[in-house]
Amino acid sequence: MAWFVVEQRYVREKFAEVRPRHREYLSALAEQGVVALAGPLDGDTGGMALYQATDREHLQRIIDADPYYVEGAVDERTVREFTPVLGSLLPG
Repeated sequence: MAWFVVEQRYVREKFAEVRPRHREYLSALAEQGVVALAGPLDGDTGGMALYQATDREHLQRIIDADPYYVEGAVDERTVREFTPVLGSLLPG
């Protein structure tokens, strides 16, 4: 499994209407262990999430199914693979 940081910038006119469906989608992924952390960025201009997926193609399918993306509320999206080395969330 690989870790990915995904940052999205919102279409301001659309994101608020879609937010409940987006959060429901991410909540389900969090229950499955796919989303480790997620939340909005300062000023509600966008959001960031830490995902765990088999590979980049698997992640792409996941983020392309997000209601924000499906319903046109994403203006820009950046995906970077991430390798956690230190932190209190890492196992022993």
